[in-house]
Amino acid sequence: MTQTQFPGVWLPEDDPGRRQFATLTGAGGRGFSFEGGGRLAEVTVAYETWGELNESRTNAVLVLHALTGDSHAAGPAGSGHATVGWWDGLIGPGAAIDTNRYYVVSPNVLGGCQGTTGPASWGPDGRYFGSRFPIITIRDQVAIEVALSEELSIERWSAVLGGSMGGMRVLEWCVGQPDRVQRAVVLAVDAAASADQIALCSLQIRAIRSDPAFMGGDYYPSGERPVDGLSIARGLGQFSYRTGAEFQSRFGRAPQEAEDPLKGGRYAIESYVQHQGEKLIERFDPNSYIVLSEAMNHHDLGRGRGGVGRALRRVHAEVTVAGITSDRLYPLAQQEELVRHLPGDQPLQVIASESGHDGFLLELEQVGAIISSALR
Repeated sequence: MTQTQFPGVWLPEDDPGRRQFATLTGAGGRGFSFEGGGRLAEVTVAYETWGELNESRTNAVLVLHALTGDSHAAGPAGSGHATVGWWDGLIGPGAAIDTNRYYVVSPNVLGGCQGTTGPASWGPDGRYFGSRFPIITIRDQVAIEVALSEELSIERWSAVLGGSMGGMRVLEWCVGQPDRVQRAVVLAVDAAASADQIALCSLQIRAIRSDPAFMGGDYYPSGERPVDGLSIARGLGQFSYRTGAEFQSRFGRAPQEAEDPLKGGRYAIESYVQHQGEKLIERFDPNSYIVLSEAMNHHDLGRGRGGVGRALRRVHAEVTVAGITSDRLYPLAQQEELVRHLPGDQPLQVIASESGHDGFLLELEQVGAIISSALR
């Protein structure tokens, strides 16, 4: 089954594009055990790199993607990549993450669907993992990234950067691996998932699971996918990623083209959220959406560490925290909490945007200035 037959999942027979691959087997080849009790004997990680690693291996920067991102942080669409890099313009020669100075690594996360082991991967028995894929957490994802670092012989990252789910992993790196991170940039995230965030993710998960094509998560052999459920989930997500003010400004109560909503037509905002869902189903796997959303729900830096404050005091890295003025998913108060508990006196960096949570992907000039300052 190829990508054309099964959109949303990168398969080994597909064009790798810029992807490189590492097959990891854990310490002593014993595999990986996860917080939820599951385990994998081996994990394949897809990753992309830019720039060159120096002889002392001290100029490496780790860039971590959000929920529906992947390893393709920079570069054009095509040749194995469905979309332009999600931070294209921030990574490259002379850019904020300057590849003339740094060796940049961007891995696809554990549980993803773009080359790293996830639910759509084949298990050792030659069947798709599907519903058998283990429950994972942000810490488990970072454990795989640590193993990748060891595979690449990178003992310490010059910087680790990311926003949203990527920011969760940056924080876990800083807390769980304090001696492996020199600097960090954390954007649009919090120290532990809030009830609001858990509720929203849970509704998206239910939308996918309620689709008749879901088949308990074992839909792969059928050639069908729960695309309606994923589309609804993405629409819910998009509502939280942007702002009411932006929606009102762009769409108001306008009908879609000349359609009258009172005569069976739709409002333009309805078409917008549906379009966002339809775009995602062409490049993402519903099971991965569930696995990663659940990992985000489990995010809690303070779990087993004596609380958030005590956990953040473990950090040795110089951490820059940034939030977005209009973010209703991860409001500024949550980044203010991070700054209060982190060692040092770094002020909160504020990104002015009308685009809400998505500002960390859209406000490239402001984000670039923050990163440039942090890496100076």
